[in-house]
Amino acid sequence: MHFADNVDYPALLGRPIVFLPLLALLFEALRWWNFAATAIGRGLTGLFSLTGLTPAADNVAVAALATVVVGFNLAVVMRLKLRRQVYIVWLELAALILVFFYSFNLSFDFIARKIGFLITQGLVMTLYISLVSIAIASILALIGAMAKLSSNGIALGVANFYTSLFRGIPLLMQIYMIYMGLPQLGYVVGAVPAGIAALSLCYGAYMTEIFRGGIESIPKGQWEAARALGLKPNATLLRIILPQAMRVIIPPTGNQFIAMLKDSSLVSVVGVWELMYLARTQGQSEFRHIEMMITASLIYWLFSILLELLQGRVERYYGRAHAR
Repeated sequence: MHFADNVDYPALLGRPIVFLPLLALLFEALRWWNFAATAIGRGLTGLFSLTGLTPAADNVAVAALATVVVGFNLAVVMRLKLRRQVYIVWLELAALILVFFYSFNLSFDFIARKIGFLITQGLVMTLYISLVSIAIASILALIGAMAKLSSNGIALGVANFYTSLFRGIPLLMQIYMIYMGLPQLGYVVGAVPAGIAALSLCYGAYMTEIFRGGIESIPKGQWEAARALGLKPNATLLRIILPQAMRVIIPPTGNQFIAMLKDSSLVSVVGVWELMYLARTQGQSEFRHIEMMITASLIYWLFSILLELLQGRVERYYGRAHAR
């Protein structure tokens, strides 16, 4: 996470003219939503012993209590340092999501029985497909970016056609075309290689533009200086240009990898036992679909958080020269 900011924004939430109308809007939204009937609303009703009220009055009282709690929370958080504000708000929102899931009356015994299988089989396969695909996609992106930056008309035409085709066709369609289309040409491909090929080609097309933009962000003077020192073009690219361009390339590439981690669930349509496929099938035996869907969602979320943290470390590493 980034906490430093070069812009001094006005503290709008600290002004009553903004703070109070927002709380009023929140109160009206909660009252209209019938917040007293939700799991959190029932918890507030029990906590403050709001008994003997009519349903309408109970709804108003619970909405008012929730508004007061939110207002007090905002008033306290706004007085903390920026880093603590971010962590507290993040944890509070995460807790609300977990409470929302808990209100579904889940069978935790069923989740406990299945979660090990989901992780050892489904998650491992998901990570394997995603890691191999992002590695191949990065190679395709670098080749495509260099082709787009070259003065060779054939290479430029091929690169433009590649990015246009694979960004223009839905990923699900690409998986079907590779898995069921190649056998029409006499080449039978397995479900996992087909999924990896589709993800690599699709994300390689998107990442081509990321790599091209990163390379173009480096001033031409860097190329000219390297040429004056007698470096060959390949050495200039690998030793001079790419290390500087990584500061621009890493953030969107990290986002692409996180997106790929979730889009890998699409390979389940051809029978790959990845996380989403197992979550969908394991819940069928006892009609516990929601338990498996929520568990798979939380696993995806946790690994997305880990990838965000890793991305932040890599960004800081390549951005050392620009740190203040």
